Amino acid sequence: MLVLLLGAVALFAATVRIGPDKRAAAAEPAPDAGARPLVRLKHRERAAQAMAEEPAMPAPAPSIPRISPAGEPMLSIPVAGVGIDQITDSYGDPRGENGRTHEGTDIMAPSGTKVLAAAPGTIEKLYFSKGGGGITVYQRSAGGGWMFYYAHLGGYAPDLKEGMHVKAGDVIGYVGDTGNAAPGVHHLHFGVSRLAPGDGWWQGVPVDPYPLLAQNAHGG
Repeated sequence: MLVLLLGAVALFAATVRIGPDKRAAAAEPAPDAGARPLVRLKHRERAAQAMAEEPAMPAPAPSIPRISPAGEPMLSIPVAGVGIDQITDSYGDPRGENGRTHEGTDIMAPSGTKVLAAAPGTIEKLYFSKGGGGITVYQRSAGGGWMFYYAHLGGYAPDLKEGMHVKAGDVIGYVGDTGNAAPGVHHLHFGVSRLAPGDGWWQGVPVDPYPLLAQNAHGG
């Protein structure tokens, strides 16, 4: 009888110890099978929002001549292989009779040397003047406010035509001695004119090209 009583007490004690553990386990929530996909969805939403808020990259700027603080274009030397130290500023030198002066810079080079566009722009006029510049190119600047004049050419670059857009450094012709240049004195006469609104290729106010070439050659 005593043995049966002790066994009942032991069984009751074991039941009391196990009960709280089972209740605690039952109180814990089961893992949510949909929790991980929800976290991934939130990450995607945040990434999409960040991309939407990212500023758009600006469009590339159009190719236009750089402008000095004084408002003049900064030009590349328009004859291949010639440095600024090889050019003499002859602007304003006397030319012939009647007080005519030189309205450009002469750049000496062997016949056939490539003549290059000094700045971006448009070929406005291809013109021949037997008693003047001979074979010439008139190029309007990209901004429209300047005319660049290339004279005494030996010929034009292949496929050069009026209305063509060119970049600085594009080949537009070749050094020669046409027009009123002394025979055998091969050079490019390079002129620059400031244009008023509505001015044609034959108009404008001449300015000295040499400082514009020099400031670019020396880093502006």
